[in-house]
Amino acid sequence: MKLKFFLPGILLLCILHFDARGQFRKYSNDFLNIGVGARALSMSSAQVATVDDVTSGYWNPAGLINVSDNLQIAAMHSEYFAGIAKYDYVGFAKPLVGKNKAVGFSIIRFGVDDIPNTIFLKNADGSIDYDNITSFSVADYAFIGSFASTTPKKGLNWGVNAKIVHRTVGDMAHSWGIGADAGAQYTMGNWKFGFMARDITTTFNAWTFTFTDEQAQALLLADNVVPTSSTELTAPKFILGGGYDYKISEKFSINPEMNISLTTDGKENVLIPSKFLSVDPKLGVEANYMKTIYLRAGIGNFQKATNDFDGSKITTMQPNIGIGLHIKKIIIDYALTNVGNFSSSLYSNVFSLRINLNNKTQP
Repeated sequence: MKLKFFLPGILLLCILHFDARGQFRKYSNDFLNIGVGARALSMSSAQVATVDDVTSGYWNPAGLINVSDNLQIAAMHSEYFAGIAKYDYVGFAKPLVGKNKAVGFSIIRFGVDDIPNTIFLKNADGSIDYDNITSFSVADYAFIGSFASTTPKKGLNWGVNAKIVHRTVGDMAHSWGIGADAGAQYTMGNWKFGFMARDITTTFNAWTFTFTDEQAQALLLADNVVPTSSTELTAPKFILGGGYDYKISEKFSINPEMNISLTTDGKENVLIPSKFLSVDPKLGVEANYMKTIYLRAGIGNFQKATNDFDGSKITTMQPNIGIGLHIKKIIIDYALTNVGNFSSSLYSNVFSLRINLNNKTQP
């Protein structure tokens, strides 16, 4: 009787979901939906209208026009699945001469490293040799270039992103893809409005598989499919947002924001699912004292779930909280996601850092 060996689950998820016909897939690049910056994550990603710093390159490139420092640098690190997966971000933003244009660049990596590769665990005679175990990494990379500009209409700014996506599964598979985003922000008094169109060109990933003859044979012996080239597509997503700057006093203010995400890739598990258009609301609020100490909270990730006790349908949500501290040119933010485990998502501790160089005004 043939004994099947174990191939790591992550390898199966990342490679073997492609069948040998190499057809198009509509769902890809989910790592680009996680978000960047502890401020944003503590507000449940409600950012499209009010974001005004270097992280605008991810949330809404139009917000880069509000970067008044000569250069802003930001970095973030978070871990998922008890530290197995690591998510890292670094970004740069700089206004151009005249302050009516700005550019930015962002790098995102989401990866799992040191995965045991047991594809050659068994020798040809059926014996097990642990010395044959090697390791590999599964990683997703995104490189995002951003440009923002003002318009003749006072308070109206626009921005665009061009992004390159690279995904790797050890030396066995890799993909390259390109895509584009576009966004706008409009300020009217204390009100702020935003619009973001992600993947407006329908971002794609073209996969290439480079199995050796030995690897392919080992997969076939274990009744696994040896995948061939394939292409994934990321359908457009549209985000609408509105926020308000409510000044309680000269030193204290509150800034709530609400976003509504409209996805077009089929029926999703969100608050209002639909075959053609799914609606996913997010609500965040930020309170600050003298633009030095920040308290934040948000609620989002509404999903339909099944009650474990009686099998009834319930709606789950993900609450988040966070704090921030602005000390001269340095801003330190922290977010605790999924407070109280009200959703199926695991909680995570997120830290981010922002540095303002040649700071002239506070953000």
